[in-house]
Amino acid sequence: TRHILPNMLSDVVVMSSLWLASAIRTEASLSFIGLGVPPPAATWGGMIREGFENILDAWWLAVFPSLAILATVFALNLLGDALRDAADPRSR
Repeated sequence: TRHILPNMLSDVVVMSSLWLASAIRTEASLSFIGLGVPPPAATWGGMIREGFENILDAWWLAVFPSLAILATVFALNLLGDALRDAADPRSR
């Protein structure tokens, strides 16, 4: 535990943040094509699909949920990178 866990912690933190971002993208993709959760539940992919049907009349219905996904995935990647820098025993 003294030698392995400190060296492994930074990798686990980075991979967990990347997996969470990947899960968000996967869920949004599946909901966009109609294979996600049923329509009464609000998902970003479902919001994009509904907005995509009205893209010529109301473009913001598809753009803002897309930007929310982009911002969340980008923030999770930055968080994982910052936690890796803070927890990496070799950088001290």
